[in-house]
Amino acid sequence: MTKVAIITDSTAAIPPDLAAALNITVVPLTVNWDGQTLRDGVDISYQEFYSRLPKSKTLPTTSQPSTGDFARAYEDLLSKGYDVFALLISAGISGTCDSALQALAHFPGKKIKVMDSRQASMPLTMAAIRVAKAAQKGATLLEIENLATDICGRVKTYFALETLEFLHRGGRIGGAARLLGTALDLKPILTLDEGIIKPVGKVRTFKRATKTIYDIVKKELDKKGRIDYLGLVTTYESDLIQLEDDARNLFEINELITGFISPVIGVHVGPGAFGFVHLPEK
Repeated sequence: MTKVAIITDSTAAIPPDLAAALNITVVPLTVNWDGQTLRDGVDISYQEFYSRLPKSKTLPTTSQPSTGDFARAYEDLLSKGYDVFALLISAGISGTCDSALQALAHFPGKKIKVMDSRQASMPLTMAAIRVAKAAQKGATLLEIENLATDICGRVKTYFALETLEFLHRGGRIGGAARLLGTALDLKPILTLDEGIIKPVGKVRTFKRATKTIYDIVKKELDKKGRIDYLGLVTTYESDLIQLEDDARNLFEINELITGFISPVIGVHVGPGAFGFVHLPEK
């Protein structure tokens, strides 16, 4: 039986060692900054990015991978005898999926499936890791597609920002535009729903933002609910320890993963953002 290899993009911010262990090919998006074209997570790390961003007089922009980037990834995996499953950032946020679909024209009849996850950052990370583990256990292309559809359809994402400025300037603000013009010291709480950024509310402090998100999740889970898979993601490592401690104290969790917001996503959410992503038990 033919094995399946997984492709995702750099907004998932999967560490290289883990990607290699799970046979995940990561196709990078790019950050364009002061005349430089920097591959996300390759030419610029999240540490470098968030150190530079607050002091920069210019706001970087981002670009999707090219059709050729995906064609090369497909060719490499097909030559090794794999079927290919590409799970990618929401088409409502990026043109990455379009590049991946256009590249299919070079491989007629080959077993390559491209899926719009309708997610980004940590929910994409979680789905890519789960399907990669299933692939290593021998899941077929169809089984992996069904698993990805289930995870991406049930995962819940909430995130808080220091400011809406970066989403607004980057053109990714979506339904959160109605929060523009509110008091500058308010921190917006947002969700990713059907691949589109939508507002949940606004609070005054980081601590209040975390409490509000936890209260929302508690209500969703109800008293008997457990979290099957929890992902916590931030721009600063110092925030993760407290977020993880709070989550473990408040929820029953089967599996927990932490990570950092990639530079490409950071262009749009800015420094100080954090996300709480959970997949409830069925």
